[in-house]
Amino acid sequence: MTDWLEVCRLCVADIRGVLERLPTRDEREPVLRRGEGGDDTTAIDQEAEDAVVARLAALGEDFVLGAGELGERAFGSGGVRRVVVDPVDGSVNAKRGIPFFSFSLAVAEGPAMEDVTFGYVYDFGTGEEWTAARGAGATLRGEPLRAPPPKGTIEILSFEGTTTHAIAERIARVDGLAGRVRVMGSLALSLCHLAAGRVDAVCSLKEARSVDIAAAQLLVRERGLAIELVDDPPFAAAPLDLVTRSRVVAAGTDELVDAVARALR
Repeated sequence: MTDWLEVCRLCVADIRGVLERLPTRDEREPVLRRGEGGDDTTAIDQEAEDAVVARLAALGEDFVLGAGELGERAFGSGGVRRVVVDPVDGSVNAKRGIPFFSFSLAVAEGPAMEDVTFGYVYDFGTGEEWTAARGAGATLRGEPLRAPPPKGTIEILSFEGTTTHAIAERIARVDGLAGRVRVMGSLALSLCHLAAGRVDAVCSLKEARSVDIAAAQLLVRERGLAIELVDDPPFAAAPLDLVTRSRVVAAGTDELVDAVARALR
């Protein structure tokens, strides 16, 4: 049986090697092409994904890989198992040298979000390692995540998937609902911070893909918190593909999720 935690740690080491080979914005930022997920593929995106794909190919396992630049590819005989990878979530931060970006990997025994059985997120800024296993809870740095949950009201709301225009268009709608706003630049990490009670709600103003959330959402759900797709619910049935896109909201309760979603519609 594959030790997915060890595989993830090896992937992190591979990406660290890429970061060392491409140390500045001049090396990381050039746009190479359009990725299969629809976003611009920069040098840092491509090299990091190439390293991870090579690592996964060497396993000799049967699974279907979903990745933002590559798209979908069957390894071995393919089958029902899916591995969903985002080698650099927060690539704008990574390109600019801002230490808030992550690697995430999810393993699922089926085609939908509810089928995810293992999630891993690594923060390249802090070195924090976040994991979750379905039905077994969430961990931070290898220890069970027992931090106080998010508050019952939204003191801190983390916006992700943002542009100046997107924030300007929507910020007034959460006035009175959220006391403070943070815009940090990695949806996967913001969801992990929600799981740890560091923020009280997370909202992606840009339509997210499965690669953005598949791993971190398991930490949120294993902590008993709420998460939903604004544009294409229900969350559990969301396909682990690169086609489906929706804004996503997560918080401590379904009621808070609904309140944020209503404010943004």
